Amino acid sequence: MTSTDSPDRYALTGRLVSPGRDITKGIIAVEGNRIAFAGDVREFSFFDEAGAFELRESPEGTIIIPGLIDLHCHGAAGGDFPSGDREKIATAIEHLHRSGTTSFLASLVTASRADMLASATVLSEFAQRGDIAGIHAEGPFLSTVRCGAQDPAFLSDPEPDFVDALIDASAGQLRTMTYAPELPGADALLEQLVSQGVVPSLGHTDADASTTAASLSLAREELASAGVDGFTERPTVTHLFNGMPPMHHRAPGPVAACLEMAAQGKIIVELIADGVHLDPDMVRTMFNLVGAESIALVTDSMAATGLADGTYELGPAEVMVSNGEARLASNGSLAGGTASMLDILRFTVAAGVDLRDALVSATKVPASVLGLIDEAGRLHQGFAADLLVLDADLGLQQVIRNGKYLL
Repeated sequence: MTSTDSPDRYALTGRLVSPGRDITKGIIAVEGNRIAFAGDVREFSFFDEAGAFELRESPEGTIIIPGLIDLHCHGAAGGDFPSGDREKIATAIEHLHRSGTTSFLASLVTASRADMLASATVLSEFAQRGDIAGIHAEGPFLSTVRCGAQDPAFLSDPEPDFVDALIDASAGQLRTMTYAPELPGADALLEQLVSQGVVPSLGHTDADASTTAASLSLAREELASAGVDGFTERPTVTHLFNGMPPMHHRAPGPVAACLEMAAQGKIIVELIADGVHLDPDMVRTMFNLVGAESIALVTDSMAATGLADGTYELGPAEVMVSNGEARLASNGSLAGGTASMLDILRFTVAAGVDLRDALVSATKVPASVLGLIDEAGRLHQGFAADLLVLDADLGLQQVIRNGKYLL
C-alpha cells in the first residue's frame, strides 16, 4: 500500500503498547495526520462518529506502537547526512521512515568548518519541510584523546563565531550539539547553545568525574532558566560508554558521574543497544540502574544501514563494514552503527528489557528532548499519527507516518 492509498479516517485493531499504556484488545483511530482515538475496543463504540472510521482488523498477535524517534543518526541506504548530497540524503530519509524511524535528528560529524556549514544548510531544508526533526552536530568541540571516528585534524576548543555561523546555516534547526566539557570555553559554550535553543550533549570526552558532573549541572541550570515552552531541562550524554574512558574504581571518570545523575533523573544518556557498541547485559543493567525515563535509545547509524557489507563514507572518513560492524579504514575505530531503531528496540527487548520500558526510551524520552513530548512518541488522542504495526515477534508489518502508509 502506498502513501496515497489510505483514506482520511481509518481504525486499526491490535495490542496497543505505548509509554504508560498496554491494551491487549485495543483500537487506534486515525483522522488525517492525527490520532483521533486510542483505547480499548469496547470503549470505541462510545466514541463519537466511530462508524465513520474504516475498520481494519489485524491478525492475532498484532502489536501497534508509536513511531520510533532517533536522536543520533548519520545516514542510511548509502546516504551520508554530513555529505550534503541532497539526492542521497533524500534516499536515506525515505529508508529510515520506511524502516520505522518516523522522527529523527540528522547528525553531522566533525569536518572542515566550510563542509559542516554547507551540510547544515542542506539539512535545514529537509528539517523545514518536516522530513527530519532537526540537526545534531557531533563536534567539532571534542576531545582529541577520545575522538573515535571524528577526524582530529578538525577538532578544536569551542569557537563562539563558528557556533553562531552553524546555527545560522541551520536556519534554527540545530537541536543538539555534542561537546567535551574539559575544553577551555566549554562553560560559555553551554550558555551560548541553550540561549539559541540547542540542547548540549556531553560526549567524546576524557574528563574526570567532577568535571563531568559540574558541566552537566551547569547545562541543567542553563536549560531550566531558558524558559522556553516544551524545552527539555535535561541535558543528554552522547552514546554513554563509547567515546569516553571506561569506569575504574580509582578513576571513575565521566561514566560514573553520568550514571549517578541519570539515576537521579537529572540527565538523559544515549545507549547504542545494537550488540556491537554495548553488550546486551550492559544494556539491561542500565535500564535496571537508571531507568527507562533517563535513557534514549539511538542508532548512531551511518550510510551502510540497510545495505550489505562494504566500503562507505562517514563525513570525510572511509569506513569498512564487515558483518554489520562499521570501523574506520584508517585505524579500526568503531564508526557508527548499521542497525535501525526497530533493530535497536528488538536488541533491547532480547537483552531482557520489558517492551514497555524499551519503548519509553525509543519514543517518549527522545520526544522530550526535541520538545515534542505533547506531540509525538505515544499513542494518545491528538498526537501525531506515527505508528508501527508489528507482528508478535516485533517484525515490521506496516509503517504509518502522519497518517499515511509508507509500508
